[in-house]
Amino acid sequence: MEILFLIFSLMMILLSAEFFTNGIESLGRRLSLSQAVVGSILAAVGTAMPETILPFVAILMHSGDAAKKIGVGAILGAPFMLSTLAFFLVGVSVVGSFIAKKREFKLSVEVHSMKRDLLFFIAMYSTAIFLPLLIPKSNVFIAIALLIGYIVYAYFTFRGESGDIMHAEELYFKRFFVKNNQPSGLPLIIFQVLFALVIMINSAHSFVSNLEKLSLSWGMNPMLFALLVAPIATELPEKFNSVTWTLKGRDTLAMGNITGAMVFQSTFPVSIGLLFTDWSISGFALFSAILALISAIVAIANIQISGKVSPLTILSGGLFYVIYAVAIIAK
Repeated sequence: MEILFLIFSLMMILLSAEFFTNGIESLGRRLSLSQAVVGSILAAVGTAMPETILPFVAILMHSGDAAKKIGVGAILGAPFMLSTLAFFLVGVSVVGSFIAKKREFKLSVEVHSMKRDLLFFIAMYSTAIFLPLLIPKSNVFIAIALLIGYIVYAYFTFRGESGDIMHAEELYFKRFFVKNNQPSGLPLIIFQVLFALVIMINSAHSFVSNLEKLSLSWGMNPMLFALLVAPIATELPEKFNSVTWTLKGRDTLAMGNITGAMVFQSTFPVSIGLLFTDWSISGFALFSAILALISAIVAIANIQISGKVSPLTILSGGLFYVIYAVAIIAK
């Protein structure tokens, strides 16, 4: 029964996340924002919301050590999955389109936007992982610094140059509440976003409860179980938005959706872990964070050396995930 409830709650999380993301994108179109802002801020936050809600619910709404470990595992798992498997999926999409002769074997991204995202991610995630090890009892100050860092990142993203929006579907609620061809109003857009958020929070509560029961009944470490399972279940399905955009040649939105989510995941969810858990990162949890940072460093090194992003570099993200999986199996 726990597995059935887990699957059902996951379906509700993803369905509500789809409505949330659609509402966020509609808001971007309504406000005439650039594709860098829509990809790296609005779409990234929207698609990252399930992974953000999960640790929030696990840590603040559930008691017990296992729930906190699940929360920390979900926090660390999201950046890891984004910088490895999500990168890999975009690379595979480029290869598939190239083989089908639908595009060239290259990624046409706004390099300055991606470089900014990766630099902020490396700086903030490194601070969150390593500084508490060097300076004990500094969690509160680090959490505040991370939140300020994201505000600074958002400021530079809004201020930076970027092309016009390349993707925005019609608001889903418009089909039910608007009978003519008039554009969706801001109240309806905000209503859809808030409605989806409420459903997502309740579904995440059920997901965490059943995930905790399964991890304990199977005798697994709740943190590692959450680190591997929760981000795959919540992060990767949403990142198929990036696959769709890549197949359509909208590479800036595709990569911005991923790298923007990496920045977001390294600030807000991490701050929750810093403030409300002992944030003792070691072993395989620390190893996953190091691999996430290496994958980002490889991508930014590619940009720095060649002035572009090679699909081969993005594909290499899958290698880091394999290394991690093999290490766990060997253990």
